[in-house]
Amino acid sequence: MDKKTVAIIGAGPVGLAAAAHVLERGISPIVLEAGPEAGHAVRQWQHVQLFSPWEYNVDKASTRLLAPTGWNSPNPSSYPTGGELIERYLAPLATRTPLRDTIRTSSRVTAISRVGFDKAKTKGREQAPFEIRYQNGKGPEVLRADAVIDVSGTWFSPNPAGSNGLPAIGESECGDRIAYGMPDVRGAARGRYAGKTVAVLGAGHSALGTLIDLAQLAEEVPGTKPVWLLRGGDPAKAFGGGSNDKLAARGELGSTFAALVAAGKIKVETGFGVTHLSDFEGRLRISAGACCGARSVVADELVVSTGFRPALSFLSELRLRLDPAIEAPVALAPLIDPNEHSCGTVRPHGARELAHDEPGFYLAGMKSYGRAPTFLMMTGYEQVRSIVADIAGDKEAAARVELVLPETGVCTRGGVESAGAAGCCGGPAKTEPSACCAADESAKKAGGAGCGCS
Repeated sequence: MDKKTVAIIGAGPVGLAAAAHVLERGISPIVLEAGPEAGHAVRQWQHVQLFSPWEYNVDKASTRLLAPTGWNSPNPSSYPTGGELIERYLAPLATRTPLRDTIRTSSRVTAISRVGFDKAKTKGREQAPFEIRYQNGKGPEVLRADAVIDVSGTWFSPNPAGSNGLPAIGESECGDRIAYGMPDVRGAARGRYAGKTVAVLGAGHSALGTLIDLAQLAEEVPGTKPVWLLRGGDPAKAFGGGSNDKLAARGELGSTFAALVAAGKIKVETGFGVTHLSDFEGRLRISAGACCGARSVVADELVVSTGFRPALSFLSELRLRLDPAIEAPVALAPLIDPNEHSCGTVRPHGARELAHDEPGFYLAGMKSYGRAPTFLMMTGYEQVRSIVADIAGDKEAAARVELVLPETGVCTRGGVESAGAAGCCGGPAKTEPSACCAADESAKKAGGAGCGCS
């Protein structure tokens, strides 16, 4: 019998963890990474420091794979930046272990189907291997695999500025003055923002971190003016638990931000649902509302920190079961729905919650959470451990929960405030200070503390 092959889409932390678990099971992984190196998405936020220490950001199977190389595990209680996560963990894992022979970089997946089967054809479908089409420097390529784990993340699919989920009118035309996520405003992108009026849209930790950095940049470069555009009406909801937060770095972020707002160092525009973007005498007019009732802010640059969404177009020939609102697997969606849950009420889960009507295909990592901003890196590691066990036929291990999530404190996401037993970036009774809320990059901040993602 031929050895099984598992195609893994994405070489971020959870993708590499999936490959490590596949190797341990005696199965062959092939990792397709769209970027030029493993951890390509992490490299986009390498200036960000994680809220959580090293002990919560390293996968167990990956650690076992690294051990024979002489890898020195970082101090478990220290807090890495994204750059350190790459340098001290992801890069060695991708280049110094057997994973190096499984990773195909600059390989962007363009479509997935079953060999000989379109979406409508059923009989014999589950016996057919997957056909994965991808593009690299040589042109189109085709790979066949027995199973597929899509851990391609959401980083390169940011939500638009429009408050209705659509791009604001004029957003594409003004794209040269818009950045998404969390640019390095005091580092690599300093020249773009220094001395400018910069509006930041969003209420998560990534927006707060960017605004804090802009306020610090204003101390260094006169003329730098941060403006916070908040869709909601209560700025205090974004400040978090302060000193009550059991993740001290996260609590410090909220306290620091609240002090800057109180001191008038960050201008605040509440109830600002962006509808239009347009040029105004060489600057950017950001408008909320329509016609005579519209409000507007004029800035030089706009940073949109409103979360991310999954890219699903290349999966159109697969039979996915996705929640229509959250765009997560239907069994997982009720557990992570931000309309009902704080990010402190998400429990560990695995293959059962991530299954689709396409046997052998799984979404994992941030992408499995769809539009929900509650993803944990350690939960991603547990996901792929369970998925790989399922692929290997070890149903007992697939069903077993091997992750215990310790307590993290206060959370006010999803309209639910909780403390102690349920905190941001964790689970129900005990929660985990891992790489927090990464799906909308909401747990990152530069120069202070942030999140990791996969």
